[in-house]
Amino acid sequence: MKALRFGMAMAAKEHLAAGQPITRLEAIVLYGVSNLTDVVSEMRKQGWVIESRLVSYAAAATRINRHAVLQAPANLPVREIQLTEYWVNK
Repeated sequence: MKALRFGMAMAAKEHLAAGQPITRLEAIVLYGVSNLTDVVSEMRKQGWVIESRLVSYAAAATRINRHAVLQAPANLPVREIQLTEYWVNK
């Protein structure tokens, strides 16, 4: 099981290393990584410069929906909910 977890975290690292931003929601849905902050912390220890900012749930859901189907409940305020987005600063 450890090898599988390593592979999932590796996929999230490759996503970041490719210059693509990612939120915890995307990490869970796309890669099965529930603790994105561990991945980010490890990459920072390895010397990567990882930046962060807040983005709306709606923005993250739009990116997810390019690869999967994510539909928020009708009463969820998706434009008001903020998620932390991480990306590699080159």
